[in-house]
Amino acid sequence: MAGLLSRERTVAQPGFNRWLVPPAALAIHLSIGQAYAFSVFKLPLTKVLGVSEPSAADWKQTQLAWIFTIAIVFLGLSAAAFGRWLEHAGPRKSGLVAACCWSLGFLISAVGVQQHQIWLLYLGYGVLGGCGLGLGYITPVSTLIKWFPDRRGMATGMAIMGFGGGAMIASPLSQILLDHYKSATSVGVSETFITLGIVYFISMLFGAFLFRVPPPGWKPAGWEPPPPHTQQLVTRRHVHVDTASKTMPFYFLWAVLFLNVTAGIGVLEQASPMIQEIFKGTVTAGAAAGFVGLLSLFNMAGRFGWSSLSDRVGRKRTYAVFFSLGPVLYLMIPYAGNIGSVGLFVLCAGLILTMYGGGFATIPAYLSDVFGTQYVGAIHGRLLTAWSAAGVAGPVLVNYIREYQIGHGVPAAQAYNVTMYLMACLLVLGFLCNLAVRPVREEDYMADNELIGHNQTPRQGIHRA
Repeated sequence: MAGLLSRERTVAQPGFNRWLVPPAALAIHLSIGQAYAFSVFKLPLTKVLGVSEPSAADWKQTQLAWIFTIAIVFLGLSAAAFGRWLEHAGPRKSGLVAACCWSLGFLISAVGVQQHQIWLLYLGYGVLGGCGLGLGYITPVSTLIKWFPDRRGMATGMAIMGFGGGAMIASPLSQILLDHYKSATSVGVSETFITLGIVYFISMLFGAFLFRVPPPGWKPAGWEPPPPHTQQLVTRRHVHVDTASKTMPFYFLWAVLFLNVTAGIGVLEQASPMIQEIFKGTVTAGAAAGFVGLLSLFNMAGRFGWSSLSDRVGRKRTYAVFFSLGPVLYLMIPYAGNIGSVGLFVLCAGLILTMYGGGFATIPAYLSDVFGTQYVGAIHGRLLTAWSAAGVAGPVLVNYIREYQIGHGVPAAQAYNVTMYLMACLLVLGFLCNLAVRPVREEDYMADNELIGHNQTPRQGIHRA
């Protein structure tokens, strides 16, 4: 089994069609994308003991909210911790480990529901599942970038679009399973967790074993890297992960991702109550649910659309658009509420979510442009700690500022205005950080005789890719 999982066994043979790799990436990202649909379980989990109605001993929403937060934190931490190992172990082994962690997280959580021990949900879905999220997230991205040096943005957009769209499959599937398993003595969550754990393990295992990596020196037929002078931030050389994470470009890119995600996730997390409170009496709960689904479509479209556009205009210019247009859109949201225009509000929020998703999909290609492709998976993993930080900062800013405003007599319909102004300021700061990104110093690049890993050929053979 060890030989079957080795990186050497995943090196593609001559004639391998690189377009077989995106389906493998989607199989994994559609599975872990379930994380965005976790809210489906929140109400049933408040009635595990009472079944029909919450009992006094049932879990509260505040307790359950930590499950998703812990998962996102461990996504970033595990991606940072194991990103370098991924580059040596290969996508098949890391994909298998991701599948085991993600699926086992569901099974442990199922036991937690049965025993009504919330710490098992924190451990299962939060810690172990979060580790599966982190490894499952960076594995396809690292592999696709190596296969598509000519279309890095499009390639990462295809995979990360799957993460954004996973909730669109998981949400109705989870509800169908909950309804199927629900009985007079069970809300159906435990049984649903077990089923999903098995289904996702099979799907991710399929993706892991379908992965192949290009042989040393491979490049698409007829493609030549652009001359360095035409795109200053697109390097043909490579920076070691330990060196990259100490450079100023890395710190600026960390800030770029953190600020973009903080602004976007704040809107995403509070989307349903926000539109209902701003347009009270006009937008119903059902319409708000449809609005959330629409935002998911914008999120998906942005992941593929913006990242593909970045192949043409460059990563830095793409982020410049995010940080130029974004503040205007955030300022327009309070204006839409003041004039009572639901349509303008939905349009602004939708465009914001395209750039939220587009930021996720574009950043791996941005990293490969600046630091090269050899350690991009490991570098991307360390950068995802920005997502962990933003996953806490964004919702906290939105919720606590809202509570403060309401506590001081501000009407609920206007309680989000200050938050939107703050988010606009964060994006202006992001514009400055993106503007400051420069090529790394000459001494930061690896020497030509440095190896990419155990029993691998020298970097010199990789330069063409």
